[in-house]
Amino acid sequence: MRISTPGRICLFGEHQDYLGLPVIAAAISRRISIDGHYRDDSKIILHLPDLGLKEEFSLHDTFPYVVQRDYFRSTINILKRKGLTFSKGFECVIQGNIPINSGTSSSSALIVSWAHFLDKMSDNPVGFSQKELGEIANAAEVLEFGEPGGMMDHYSTAIGHVIYLESTPIIHVEALTPTLGTFVLGDSLEPKDTLGILARCRYGMEDVIKKVSNYDPEFSIFTTPFDNWIDYKAQLTDDELSLLKANLEDRDILVEGKVLLTQSIHIPVNEEFDKHFGGLLYKHYENLRDHKRTSTPKIERMMNAALSAGALGGKINGSGGGGCMFVYAPTKAEEVAEAIEKEGGKSYIITVDSGTRIEN
Repeated sequence: MRISTPGRICLFGEHQDYLGLPVIAAAISRRISIDGHYRDDSKIILHLPDLGLKEEFSLHDTFPYVVQRDYFRSTINILKRKGLTFSKGFECVIQGNIPINSGTSSSSALIVSWAHFLDKMSDNPVGFSQKELGEIANAAEVLEFGEPGGMMDHYSTAIGHVIYLESTPIIHVEALTPTLGTFVLGDSLEPKDTLGILARCRYGMEDVIKKVSNYDPEFSIFTTPFDNWIDYKAQLTDDELSLLKANLEDRDILVEGKVLLTQSIHIPVNEEFDKHFGGLLYKHYENLRDHKRTSTPKIERMMNAALSAGALGGKINGSGGGGCMFVYAPTKAEEVAEAIEKEGGKSYIITVDSGTRIEN
């Protein structure tokens, strides 16, 4: 049995899902696969040649967890609670070509693949839907260990293509099927500064919302018009005001982006669409760079080089402070990829891809 699952990029809504705002994400044509077979005993043996690792444990030894973020065991436990049983162990090879620790959801893709594999190889397969597999992976990776985290990575990698995700007031996932051209993913090869960025972008913005809401109980991050930011100027520092404006504008950029992507389902993509879409990505990037400060000098050089080579727009991807950026390059993708590499990045030409699937 061979299962594969894609990584993902966040098109719109970066650093907004934890505020309860929606996101739009796309699965990409770089994937993680699990190729495995039954054993005659209860052992689970996992070979991870990309990392030079091997993990081995028994089906009867899945709790308590023995390492931090013990996702292989936690996924089995989640599925057991859902009624799945396992009378035989497995031996698997896990490989992939998603950049690791770079903001493209390699870990979520791995857990979705593992949950999908376990369902198919159990004594009583349920045949979980892609959405359900995303929820199982989120439970195994986030809820089981009480860690912070949204559903974007898990839903996006499991369902595939382009999704629109709302988390407030209830979770709502909408599959979008726009016709999009080629992207180029650029790995800066710089480690991400996830904790430092979150301290500013999440906790800093949560403090801003509290301040503004205390001053104006009618304020809503969901509905207050962007132009109303001036009403709160006296209540906030320049830095806080910068965060507020960026989040309100990024919220509106996503709304415009969703309309554009939805229209493209019915209207053939053309040069006007490509420029509009690329421009929205870049507006989002400017807010991330200038106000949320998630970019780096190297990523800025990679972005500028990509735009000079023919990309139509793009943004930093993931938590930031390092990691990956991507650009929309429906033409001249090879030239754009080369330009990114000349600035010291590692480039990958990618397209939007399907979700978790069984491979022949």
